Amino acid sequence: MLSQKPDDGKRSSLHGNWSSRMAFILAVTGSAVGLGNIWKFPYIAGQNGGGAFVLVYLACVIMIGMPVMMSEILIGRRGRRNPVRTMELLGREEGSSARWRWVGGLGVVGGILILSYYSVIAGWTLAYIVKSVSGVFAGASPQAVGAEFDNFVGDWRLVALTHTIFMALAVFVVARGVERGLEQAVRFMVPALLVLMLVLLGYAISSGYFGQGVAFMFTPDFSALTRDSILAALGQAFFTLSIGMGAVMAYGAYLPEETSITGASAAVVTADTSIAMLAGLAIFPLVFANGLTPGDGPGLVFNTLPLAFGQMTGGVFFSTVFFVLLSFAAWTSAIGLMEPAVAWIVEKYSKTRAQATLGVGLLIWFIGFGSVLSFNVLADTRFLAGTIFDNVDYLTSNVMLPLGGLLIVWFAGWVMCRNSTSDELGSAGSVYKLWRFSARYLAPVGIVFVLLNAIGLLD
Repeated sequence: MLSQKPDDGKRSSLHGNWSSRMAFILAVTGSAVGLGNIWKFPYIAGQNGGGAFVLVYLACVIMIGMPVMMSEILIGRRGRRNPVRTMELLGREEGSSARWRWVGGLGVVGGILILSYYSVIAGWTLAYIVKSVSGVFAGASPQAVGAEFDNFVGDWRLVALTHTIFMALAVFVVARGVERGLEQAVRFMVPALLVLMLVLLGYAISSGYFGQGVAFMFTPDFSALTRDSILAALGQAFFTLSIGMGAVMAYGAYLPEETSITGASAAVVTADTSIAMLAGLAIFPLVFANGLTPGDGPGLVFNTLPLAFGQMTGGVFFSTVFFVLLSFAAWTSAIGLMEPAVAWIVEKYSKTRAQATLGVGLLIWFIGFGSVLSFNVLADTRFLAGTIFDNVDYLTSNVMLPLGGLLIVWFAGWVMCRNSTSDELGSAGSVYKLWRFSARYLAPVGIVFVLLNAIGLLD
């Protein structure tokens, strides 16, 4: 029986453990650092008060992001099973209900749906690696760069091909297991991502516009802080850490007992935030050097930056580096999104890891065609929030993730007994008291605001 524990009262993972604290930190950091970190955090910071926004964001990370992440990790390690089974077991053991399994199920389904459209966008980064190497953007006009993007996304066969390749890459890693697949991948890709970022940063420093980029991101302008700015900081603090969708819980199930959850969470938060800020420092000097607009958001990646790279010395090299960086960031996030569903199938249906991964990968690949066609064949088919892509994005980002995060932190703070949580966090001192207060009061209130704002009830 999966619910049985060894004699010491502690369960062991059915999928193996991370070999070290560093492996876990790299895995969770890789899952958290995605496409959004590279462009979203910097431009939101710049548009909402620069350094003032950064200060609010950091406060939100500490008060909301950290407690939720710690909650998700401790639940995962306590249960040592996939998110569905973990929530079911702990619900019973804590004297509540097995129905808490639906919270784990919400995370599993959320991960599948998120990856179905995330894989499509990640596929674009693979295509842009090829375009960069080929010198497509060298000396190109704004009109040519825009046409290149429109022609690419307008051809559903090309978008489907890159979506397929990216999903195959994710399946390859996850199928190999915790140590041989997930751990080996993040040990290479996360440091490589950092190195690539530093290469771009080095060029940005030499561009002559580095100071302008620093000022754009970090000069405090408290007059620009509005209610919307604070809500944006709240939302970014929550979403940037990939919490609420079961990936962190699944990774927590493989965390050795001797590893400090508080220390590991702090390391992940620091790494995730640092990479987001490094991205801004690397990107915005290039934007300013070419007289471009820093607030383009998603367009910054596939339109504005290729134009900038096309005008600079060594642009082919740096454009290639940038899109390889984006691909690595997307890849590490993808394996985190797949893991909860794969672990559930392995445990629930006694399938091999390879069989489970292939099945989940094919399901995600198939669902992803709704997003593939949203940019071409079905671009004019709109309902509720817009295209199929828009609706899946809205449902997962605005409803499922905040709701999942709220229920997870509520479970840890109010359902689990003090002995259970203090046992996992390894302390009954001030750190534990601060976490418990945040998990019970600050984080739930903050997430409720994120949820209400995301669905438009605070407009």
